[in-house]
Amino acid sequence: MKIKICVIITVFIAFSCAVFSCQTIAAVADFGAQVAGAAGVVDQNVASAISQSARALGTAAEEITPEQEYYIGRAVAANILRTYRLWNGNAALTAYLNHICAAITINSPRPDIFNGYKVAILDSVEINAFATSGGHIFITRGLISAAKTEDALAGVIAHEVAHIQLMHSIKAIKNSRITQALLITGTSAAGAATGMNVTQLTEVFNETIGEIVQTLVTNGYSQTQEFEADTAALALMASAGYNPTGLIEMLRALSSVQVSSSGFGKTHPSPAQRITNAERTVRNYRATDTSIRQTRFAAATR
Repeated sequence: MKIKICVIITVFIAFSCAVFSCQTIAAVADFGAQVAGAAGVVDQNVASAISQSARALGTAAEEITPEQEYYIGRAVAANILRTYRLWNGNAALTAYLNHICAAITINSPRPDIFNGYKVAILDSVEINAFATSGGHIFITRGLISAAKTEDALAGVIAHEVAHIQLMHSIKAIKNSRITQALLITGTSAAGAATGMNVTQLTEVFNETIGEIVQTLVTNGYSQTQEFEADTAALALMASAGYNPTGLIEMLRALSSVQVSSSGFGKTHPSPAQRITNAERTVRNYRATDTSIRQTRFAAATR
């Protein structure tokens, strides 16, 4: 009977978080558990475990600091580099990409993050790009080869910057932490645990990093998040003086090449879907002359 009541409390917390603030629900669940314990509905050990987990749930909803963003993102980047190898074959090309990134970010709503934005090239013919909350942007050699103009490359970088500034990976982290808190609530209610110790926190962190890597490298963001990043990228490009149609140009180039099912095609909506979405917004921006940038693009990518 006591375990059933604990399960009901756990389900109540999970359901309520979908409707109300997690911190508010955590406080209510904490109070409810204490009342249940005092009334003898559940024993004091179980009530204490539920209270601890409820407080953990409230903590999960707290704002993540820029420093935390960076260190979480750095751990994600390290995991990505276990799958892909950095390419240092052309330092000038890497510097060129970082100059494009700097032009985009300095004119953006969030020009500064904890340790800055950095672009690196992955030694892979796969067509793909990734970004972590720490400001690490990875672009494969295959994707760079598919670009025909600087504005097209700027579209790729702006899209990844948008993921960072929209905090897409951080939202996934928060969801993961809330899920973990709920799971611990369930096991605590069964008497298997009494709260998070250092080992559990380490495990949760590692699982969270693994989940984000899985999202970036294997599953991809949701279609809605990809469309959000494209829409934001158009605004970022326009603010930096790039022609926003460069993103659509890049998407058209990608639609004409064979995209690997384990790369871009696996982690992004189809280029056709993204083009349709972007075309609804791009008409709001003024086109700029791209010819002045073509000479340096040709020199950097030759």
